[in-house]
Amino acid sequence: MKSVDVLVIGGGIAGVSAAARLAEHLSVLVLEMEEHTGYHASGRSAALFVRNYGNDVLRVLNGASAGFLEEPEGVSDQSILSPRGELTVANADQVTDLQDYVAGATGMEWLSPAEAREIVPALRDGYVVGAAIEWDAQDMDVDRLLTGFTRLLRERGGRILTKAKVQSMTRSDGVWRVDAQEETYEAPIVINAAGAWAAQIGEMAAGLDTGVVPYRRSAALIPMPDGIEFARWPMVASAGLDWYARPEGGRLMVSPEDEDAVEAHDAWADDMVLAEGLYRFEQALDIPVTRVEHSWAGLRSFAPDRTPVVGFDPQAEGLFWLAGQGGYGIQTAPALSQLACDLVMKRDPVLGSDILMALDPARFARA
Repeated sequence: MKSVDVLVIGGGIAGVSAAARLAEHLSVLVLEMEEHTGYHASGRSAALFVRNYGNDVLRVLNGASAGFLEEPEGVSDQSILSPRGELTVANADQVTDLQDYVAGATGMEWLSPAEAREIVPALRDGYVVGAAIEWDAQDMDVDRLLTGFTRLLRERGGRILTKAKVQSMTRSDGVWRVDAQEETYEAPIVINAAGAWAAQIGEMAAGLDTGVVPYRRSAALIPMPDGIEFARWPMVASAGLDWYARPEGGRLMVSPEDEDAVEAHDAWADDMVLAEGLYRFEQALDIPVTRVEHSWAGLRSFAPDRTPVVGFDPQAEGLFWLAGQGGYGIQTAPALSQLACDLVMKRDPVLGSDILMALDPARFARA
C-alpha cells in the first residue's frame, strides 16, 4: 500500500478521525512517527469537554462536535461524555477576567463565593471573590474515542504505519512522494495533521507559513488528604488562567496552565513552572501538596490567531492542513474530521462560510 488516494501525516486524534471518515470513500494511509497513535497531545489531554472553551470559532466547533460525542455512531456504543462541570473562580485581581469570560459564554451560572465553597469546600475562605459554573462541562473518554476511530479506519480498509517519521516530501505530475521509514509513499493528497510538527511538514512541502507554534502545558497528580470527598468535584479553574485542578483516578490533577513556546519534541514538565503552579493552587485551595506522584507535559499548537488551520494550502497543491487545534483538538475532532472529509471529497460542508473562511489556510496568504 505504497500508493494511496490520501496520506495522513500524524496519528493523533485529528489525523486518525479524518482518516477514518475518508476511508469510507478513498484508500488512506496514516504515517505516525511514534510507536503508537495518540502518543503526544492526544494522549496527554485534560479530557474535559467545555462548550465555552476557546474563541468564537472554536465555540461553534465545540457545539458542532457535541452531538457526535454524545452518540458516537460507528465509533462507540456509548457516549464519550460523562458528567463533571467546570467551576471558574476569581480572586480580587481576576474579577474582570471572569466577567469577560462569562460575557462571551453560554450556559453559565453565576455563584456567590459561599455557593462556590459549597460545591468545593476546600476553596480557601476569602480567596474567591467571584465564581461561575458551567454545569454542562463533561469528562471525555479520549482513549475510547481514539480507539473507536482507529477501529473504524481499519474496518474501512485504511492503514496506520507507526515508527514512520517523514523525512522529505516532493510533488510532481500531480502526486506527492513522501519518504518515511526508508520507503516512499505516493498520494495526490497529503493531510498535515502532525500536531506540534505541523509547521515542519508545511515547510517540507513548501506550503504557506501558517505560524503554527507548539506550546508546553504541564500537569501533575497529587494525593488527597484522607477524609475529603472530592470525586464528584467539578474541574476548578482560575479565571486568571494560572492553574486548574480536577479529580483524576483517586487523585487530583493540577496544572499551572503554562503556555511556553518550545520546539517540537517529546515534552516533559518543567520543575520550576510546575512548582509555581502548585503554589498558586495552594493559595486557592486548602490542600497541602505533600508530594507529586506523577508529572508530565504535552504540546498544544496554535496559529497566531488561536484558530485551527483547516483546508487546502493555496501555495502547495494537494497539501491539506488539519493543524493548530491548540488545547481543543479532542473536543473539536468530530467536527473538524467531518469538515476535512467534506472538503477533500468536494462536498458542501455543514459549517457556515464564515467558519470556513476563519479556518482556511489562505487567510495567512491574505495577511
